[in-house]
Amino acid sequence: MSQSNGNSRVVKWIDERLPIFSFMNHELREYPTPKNLSYWWNFGSLAGFMLVVMIATGVMLAMQYTPNAALAFDSVERIMRDVNYGWLLRYLHMNGASFFFIVVYIHIFRGLYYGSYKAPRELLWWLGLAILLLMMATAFMGYVLPWGQMSFWGATVITNLFSAIPWAGKYIVHWLWGGFAVDNPTLNRFFALHYLLPFVILGVVFLHLWALHTTRSNNPLGIDVKGPQDSIPFHPYYTVKDYFGIAVFLIIYLAFVFFLPNFFGEPDNYIQANPLVTPPEIVPEWYFLPFYAILRSIPQKLIGVIALFSSILILAALPWLDFSKVRSARFRPVFKKFFWLMVLDVLVLGWVGHNPPEGMFLVIGRIATAYYFLHWLVIVPLIALFERPRPLPASISQPVLGGGMAAAGAKSMEKA
Repeated sequence: MSQSNGNSRVVKWIDERLPIFSFMNHELREYPTPKNLSYWWNFGSLAGFMLVVMIATGVMLAMQYTPNAALAFDSVERIMRDVNYGWLLRYLHMNGASFFFIVVYIHIFRGLYYGSYKAPRELLWWLGLAILLLMMATAFMGYVLPWGQMSFWGATVITNLFSAIPWAGKYIVHWLWGGFAVDNPTLNRFFALHYLLPFVILGVVFLHLWALHTTRSNNPLGIDVKGPQDSIPFHPYYTVKDYFGIAVFLIIYLAFVFFLPNFFGEPDNYIQANPLVTPPEIVPEWYFLPFYAILRSIPQKLIGVIALFSSILILAALPWLDFSKVRSARFRPVFKKFFWLMVLDVLVLGWVGHNPPEGMFLVIGRIATAYYFLHWLVIVPLIALFERPRPLPASISQPVLGGGMAAAGAKSMEKA
């Protein structure tokens, strides 16, 4: 009892001088959250969980890794074979990148479906896109570090894309390489940036959460909270859902780590990098495949590079391209159908990106690329202009409590 009182006095003393405990209590416990959030909202917390896992395992791996072109491949083999639980750390980190992208992509598509990019959450949406771009840069640089065949040639192909930029392209490529080819200076700077960028992501995530707690969470109905009757405290109601979501996620994640650790990898990356031998097919990691397909579907290199970056940056303009006043696709029947068509289009692009750019794959890739940009630039604005959404409920509580009352009434009628 005295120990508890002593702890509370220490907490009170700190909080009077630096109100960190009051801040945490308000933002993590009392934070008013819409009462109708579904499990689709778990993927934000899962992304935060995976960021912590990636930073923790990355720091441990960096202690054993040697960023030298002559030693990098062997240092990774040493981690796998000689370092205590080094194999576990590497498989957690390697598969963690794929699962990090899985939860982030689901998180983004959930935001697209429920209109989480609309006012007043535009800045929140932009910060999310900034996190995605930083993740892609970090993942690309991390893929180079094992210094296998795919690592080396992937770095060569992707960095060469900047040579398409008029006048300055050649100098940008040489600056990225630190010389006139992918070599030891390239590996050194990629290692430094791969170590640094996760902490930059952490900073942007803090801003993302700050913006979220300022504008408040969206919800499946896409309507604003009208009062205290529409919200509940974040703890314990949603912390319990997050714990359950993390438990289910860990079962799947660890199943891949222990039983299918190389499912997402390429066999050629277990061959040491050789500048004189080009792999038959240079394929990036699966989470880059849709963008890779867009790049390859356009014959002109510069236009392909512009299309590659535009495929992500175009999402930043979505709050203005989709100017419908209704957020959630639940009340937008036309938008909902085209949303699922877009999901299918992205999956097709990923499938095309995994195959050689020839024959039917090239034709399908060009059609899917054309539809991708047509969807955001033409179809979405036209839907916003002509669609007639279904009526919105008066408040969040109406369908939540109304559904419960209706169900109770139906049961009483059955009993009667």
